[in-house]
Amino acid sequence: MSGPPALLSFHRYRQPRSGGRAKHRGEVMTQHLRAELDDVELEQLDAWWRANNYLTIGQIYLQANPLLRRPLEAGDIKPRLLGHWGTSPGLSFIYAHLSRLIKQTGQRAIYLAGPGHGGPALVAAGYLEGTYSEIYPAVSQDEAGLLRLFRQFSAPGGIPSHVSVTTPGSIHEGGELGYVLVHAFGSVMDNPELLTVAVVGDGEAETGPLEGSWKGISFINPARDGAVLPILHLNGAKIAGPTVLGRKDPAEVRSLLEGHGYDVLEVEGGDLPGMHHRFAAVLAEAYDKIGAIQAAARGGDWDGTRPRWPLIVLRSPKGWTGPEEVDGIQVTGTWRSHQVPLSAVKDNPEHLRLLEEWLRSYRPEELFDANGAPTRVIRDLAPAGDLRMSASPHANGGLLTQDLAIPDFRKYAVDVPEPGTERAESTRRLGELMRDIYRDNPDRFRLFCPDETNSNRLGAVFEVSDRAFMEPVTDADVAIGRDGRVMEVLSEHNCHGWLEGYNLTGRHGMFATYEAFAMVSASQTVQHGKWLQESRRLPWRAPVPSLNVLLTSTAWRNDHNGFSHQGPGLIQVVLTQRGDVARVYLPPDANCLLSVADHCLRSRNYINLIVIDKQPQLQWLSMDAAVEHCTRGAGIWEWAGTDDGTMDPDIVLACAGDVVTMETVAAAQILRERLPKFRVRVVNVVDLMTLPRRKDHPHGMSETQFTELFTDRVDVVFAFHGYPGAVHQLVHGRPDADRFRVRGFIEEGTTTTPFDMTVRNRVSRYHLVMDAINNAKRLPPGATELKAWCERKLAEHETYVVEHLEDMPEVRDWSLAS
Repeated sequence: MSGPPALLSFHRYRQPRSGGRAKHRGEVMTQHLRAELDDVELEQLDAWWRANNYLTIGQIYLQANPLLRRPLEAGDIKPRLLGHWGTSPGLSFIYAHLSRLIKQTGQRAIYLAGPGHGGPALVAAGYLEGTYSEIYPAVSQDEAGLLRLFRQFSAPGGIPSHVSVTTPGSIHEGGELGYVLVHAFGSVMDNPELLTVAVVGDGEAETGPLEGSWKGISFINPARDGAVLPILHLNGAKIAGPTVLGRKDPAEVRSLLEGHGYDVLEVEGGDLPGMHHRFAAVLAEAYDKIGAIQAAARGGDWDGTRPRWPLIVLRSPKGWTGPEEVDGIQVTGTWRSHQVPLSAVKDNPEHLRLLEEWLRSYRPEELFDANGAPTRVIRDLAPAGDLRMSASPHANGGLLTQDLAIPDFRKYAVDVPEPGTERAESTRRLGELMRDIYRDNPDRFRLFCPDETNSNRLGAVFEVSDRAFMEPVTDADVAIGRDGRVMEVLSEHNCHGWLEGYNLTGRHGMFATYEAFAMVSASQTVQHGKWLQESRRLPWRAPVPSLNVLLTSTAWRNDHNGFSHQGPGLIQVVLTQRGDVARVYLPPDANCLLSVADHCLRSRNYINLIVIDKQPQLQWLSMDAAVEHCTRGAGIWEWAGTDDGTMDPDIVLACAGDVVTMETVAAAQILRERLPKFRVRVVNVVDLMTLPRRKDHPHGMSETQFTELFTDRVDVVFAFHGYPGAVHQLVHGRPDADRFRVRGFIEEGTTTTPFDMTVRNRVSRYHLVMDAINNAKRLPPGATELKAWCERKLAEHETYVVEHLEDMPEVRDWSLAS
């Protein structure tokens, strides 16, 4: 087809033309976005929007007759009607106008849909842009491909009903509400060319994570970062009733958002073509404000104060352009349009008639040619190549990922002349490594931490970077300011979500938090794991940097904060993820931590959970030994036991986790000194995922390796950092798995001493010694007396801590040298 696009029939409007002007935004040249629409643009926007709405409805309803070549019949309707219509027309309306913006300005942009169940609208957008057919050739640009597009939606063997990893252009899983803004802000950090448009649904706006995420602008530096344009889409209703912000007085909503620091722009209505004109003008105003902010910051004309970034409030009808009434009841503009406005189409002829009337109202014969392909007027709205939002490499961040420049971690090693004789704060060495990673990677590495960087002994990063902060600072503030790149905000949701957005757009980082409060954002960890699991099935999704989570200030050493701070639950959460993404590491000391961290920071497409405490702790392995141990994932510590390898031991003492490792080594020492003829093997596990069978997890040990460590028949007393059931789960299917006696955290805690935490949870050295005696098949002389001695020591401990408010010296100061 050649020549200018045909002007499609529409509804009585004409606007004057306006010329453009060039603007400079730092090093990025952009064009001014005209606020006025000419007739061609208006016809094009309207045609594209109608086409998207038609495809959206087709995905929800149709399994045949995709272009209505004949009257609609009951057999054309899917047997199960799944999907969400209500938010979709608003989402596609915004998408159309953003495409015009990109085509006119050359701006690189991605689109994040907070109302996740508007999935069919975003799938339709990718299809109209041509990206969907490029990625999924079977969903071709013809009638057969259109039918496949409809049939696959929310169907077996097809795609989800929400925006997901299968949706081109998405980095935001829409299955769980609340995270669109945090993902958006993470995506633009150190990404100065990118504009991320984040559509916030008014139902989503009621969630805690979203309510806390508006403050992201307090951390975005316009000289170095890209921009987020939030669009609060208020259509007034959620699944079964009104939304809070939708019913609030608009002045109250404006005050709320202005209080967060936004320059609020508003557009409202459902009239056409008026809404096209009004939204185009507001979008142009917002884009110009963003350009002015960035140009000033990057051109030196900036006093450093936090900008008032624009935010658009869009009020449009729920289910816009859908059936006004069904069965005499108002649908459009109410909660009844949220999902499937016509729910009895197969059985109710009137509903079938209304559906056909609704579909034909978009005039599909004007939108698709004789072969079923989108017509040129629709295709021409799309920007070229990877400027299409559905084709942006920023939404397939592995394409943009550059390897981190990581110094040799060995140079940060703790000197360990003998095992268990020296103490060090292990995470402090990791902080030193991250300091130098910050220095060598100024545009692709960040630490995200909820106000705990120094507390978790990672403060060395402040030697090369301040905390990011765009609000005023005072003389009392330390290491904080507008040029900082260490991300601290007292919100696990924000930190986790920022890192996800940062990772998914191709950059590297780490989220560090107190162990117990990782459960605040545990659902985000699960959702990200699901994203990674599904992305592995999609060859077009390039692997992204792993989500690295460091848990410190752990359950066992939060004795001073009490029971609320004592909970190792995230280990259990990650263990439930599929083996192709889940990784859990429990380094027992600093050198193992450095080796594990180096591996995790280089990896792709995993959730790497690293658990180690920040307090001074005994160091066990030299760097060479640590690297070998971490490479294997688990190993026998010959120096800790009395097992010479010539025959099976009497008992295996296994451990995973720093505090319980100390207790295990101490228990082994007691047995060695008091029962010298009792053969004890000590096994330490650093990679928890070596315990399952290889067919259950790719890190799983072979049967031969497992037998070499644990034998096939000797009882194993396993001291574990987390809940005991986790180890039972992992060793299921191993030889005689019932022989594993696991000690771990059993929800016994309070404000107490460090050793008392192990006593309360029955994983102290004395409990482990008694377990070894109780479970061994051969007991040497003196075993009964040793068990009685352990019971006396526990009674002595109980009296001592209450009287002296600290642990007994023989425990508090214990080492292998004592």
